[in-house]
Amino acid sequence: MKIAIYGKNFQDSFIPYIQDLFNTLSLYDWEYTIYEPFHQFLKERLVIKDNLDLYTNHEDLAKDTELLISIGGDGTFLETIHIVKDSHIPILGVNTGRLGFLASTQKDEIKEVLDKINHKKYRLQSRSLIQVNSESNLFDGNNVALNEVTVHKKDSSSMITIHTYIDDLYLNSYWADGLIIATPTGSTAYSLSCGGPIVVPGANDFIITPIAPHNLNVRPVVVPDSRKITLKIEGRSHEFLCSMDSRSETVAFSTELIISKANYNIDVIQSDDQNFLNTIRNKMMWGIDRRN
Repeated sequence: MKIAIYGKNFQDSFIPYIQDLFNTLSLYDWEYTIYEPFHQFLKERLVIKDNLDLYTNHEDLAKDTELLISIGGDGTFLETIHIVKDSHIPILGVNTGRLGFLASTQKDEIKEVLDKINHKKYRLQSRSLIQVNSESNLFDGNNVALNEVTVHKKDSSSMITIHTYIDDLYLNSYWADGLIIATPTGSTAYSLSCGGPIVVPGANDFIITPIAPHNLNVRPVVVPDSRKITLKIEGRSHEFLCSMDSRSETVAFSTELIISKANYNIDVIQSDDQNFLNTIRNKMMWGIDRRN
């Protein structure tokens, strides 16, 4: 098997577990390439092969790459979608961060999960992506996200007004600090903290969640992701922020944003005993009440 390794710096307490990961790759005789900025961090802390192939972007990956392992937290996992793009290389998230909704393989599960992958005892879960289009060519054309698209006020404490349309039909003008358009994957991220609902992966929906709306009767709305969402923003300043997951750009108020489902999905590897319902129950500590 040929795999790619992507990651960010981690605490020293994870070193034995990540060393086990590389030892297991060697045991199975899997070929691997490492993201070049991450390689410098690893080689100072781990025993890994010499003369490895390194990569810096999607174009450097071999076409027969069968798996990408993300080592980090959910933020690191979000960055991997720009490495795999539309190649359908499945992603395994190893959690060296905090919560780990996406990077759901914990440090003490690494060897077990790799063994299951080696024996083909896993499944692929497809996750939809969201994209934003405008005349400004935002994000240099790298305009897809896994979690959400967010518009937010900038340079002012005043609210902005976000005129929102679904398939050119007027929905509402939100007076708020901002507005989140989330995928089912993103429903457990920023949208959730602003009162949005949890939506299971594969639901084929978008969640429209206002950020600190002025009208208290304004609530999140769930719409099919087959719909096109158009945003027209105005306010007292001249610019607003547009964010896609962890990336942000400053945008002029004259810019109209058209948000839609991307034309490809990404695949996430899950072992037989991993599933979304277990993840949210454990991460959110549901059932901790002794009555359960």
